[in-house]
Amino acid sequence: MRSVISKIAARVATKESLFLLATMAVQSLYALDYPEAGDFSAGSKAWSENCTRCHNMRSPRDLRDDQWVTSVFHMRVRAGLSGQETRDILTFLQSSNAIADNIEIGQVNSSAAEYSDISGKQIYENNCIACHGANGKGNIPGVPDFSAKDGRLLKDDNELLSSIIGGIQSPGSSMPMPPRGGNSRLSNSELDAALKYIRKSFSN
Repeated sequence: MRSVISKIAARVATKESLFLLATMAVQSLYALDYPEAGDFSAGSKAWSENCTRCHNMRSPRDLRDDQWVTSVFHMRVRAGLSGQETRDILTFLQSSNAIADNIEIGQVNSSAAEYSDISGKQIYENNCIACHGANGKGNIPGVPDFSAKDGRLLKDDNELLSSIIGGIQSPGSSMPMPPRGGNSRLSNSELDAALKYIRKSFSN
């Protein structure tokens, strides 16, 4: 009797595995045929909440962009992600792959334009808060704590802005920050406004 039960269980498990593989294959085809862009900030949050528990903060640069397409849509089935969440995570990972190797930026004249705290705050909340947190201490492992007395904000503005514009891989962190925080539409002046907000809000 136990032998019969074991055989039935094995058949059921095989059918479930085949169904899962077929579903994953369909998801992969969907990913290739309909590569709609997702939202970077939402993807950062979804990735942190759904993926890091098992994948232990794997670096986006471990895989090429096309490999992430297949991997993310495969994992959609196991994680129970919606289509939008999947596209958001994929956008986050692919954007994180795009760190520039060589950056050339001009000096930003902070007196050229006046920025209110509200504008810098809005830029931070829309583009930075998912990883860096509302308190500047970081929402995910490896993200620098802006409030630390010996932390990142000890650097001068030009060095910090260079890192923000071109992206940076922090020592000891598996998660690189993508260029312009993952939002290529942000201008240097807008990023400078966000940096001013960060200094005013979090530095000790």
